[in-house]
Amino acid sequence: MTIRQIIEASISTKQQLLEDTVLLEKIATVTEVVVQAFKHGHKVLFCGNGGSAADAQHLAAEFSGRFYTDRDPLPSEALHVNTSYLTAVANDYSFDVVYSRLVKGMGRKGDVLIALSTSGNSVNIIKAVEQANEIGMITVGFTGKTGGQMKELCNVLINVPSTDTPRIQETHILIGHIICQLAEEQLF
Repeated sequence: MTIRQIIEASISTKQQLLEDTVLLEKIATVTEVVVQAFKHGHKVLFCGNGGSAADAQHLAAEFSGRFYTDRDPLPSEALHVNTSYLTAVANDYSFDVVYSRLVKGMGRKGDVLIALSTSGNSVNIIKAVEQANEIGMITVGFTGKTGGQMKELCNVLINVPSTDTPRIQETHILIGHIICQLAEEQLF
């Protein structure tokens, strides 16, 4: 594949997103969910594995740090940033529960969990979503085209129209940035 073809594939995925009015409405819905959560003193938690963990951490930092506006921090965190916790729970229990245990300990009714999984089938992400649902958190899934098992579990599913992991992750960041920018504009 050439550099040009890779860029064209990325553009094509974003073009499909742009033309999908249902997905655009879902992005608007998630933005409103996040805005209302912050307005009412709730937090937004993120989880993902590998590149999706990096994306989760990136987006949490946009809320807790700043995006465009010099403003107060918003309560947001990526659940994998405590490596001592992560390695202890993975070792003592199972990697499958590293996120669900933190959701149980930190999540409260009205908080938002944004769960990133390109396949929608990562066991630890699914368990986190199930735990968040049990608590009464609002669950948002960022996945690829099919939505995987997360499709049936999330309150809102944003399933990027692609089956190619890098193109999905690039689009997750775009969507996350849109939500961060619009939320920041509405809140500040």
